[in-house]
Amino acid sequence: MNVEIPDKLYFKIGEVSKLAGVPPHVLRYWESEFSAIRPKRANSKQRLYRRTDVELILKLKELLHEQRYTIAGARKFLSDEGVPHDESLHEHPVKPPARHPDPNGVPATLDRIKRELRALQLLLQGKDR
Repeated sequence: MNVEIPDKLYFKIGEVSKLAGVPPHVLRYWESEFSAIRPKRANSKQRLYRRTDVELILKLKELLHEQRYTIAGARKFLSDEGVPHDESLHEHPVKPPARHPDPNGVPATLDRIKRELRALQLLLQGKDR
């Protein structure tokens, strides 16, 4: 995603929402989940995002929407990249599984998983095949 960020000091939430292509409530949620996103507040309590906040939001959108990371996975990815985060929110990353390239292979994979689970169930019950 290549978005041209205007050359200005602060951005209002509506502007950031349009730049990132996400609704304002998503930005507020990300703000609660990622401590690195901390917009300043004007006297009117309006959120004022800095350019670094906007860049981080665009990176988050790429991680969450395009690369399909979870919130925890994106948090881990950003911490590995050197973006500060709140340690109390740190969790182990969970990357989404790779999409199966062949849709016809999904039933075969499910059958294999069922067989393995049944074998484990029998093993736990103390019965061998």
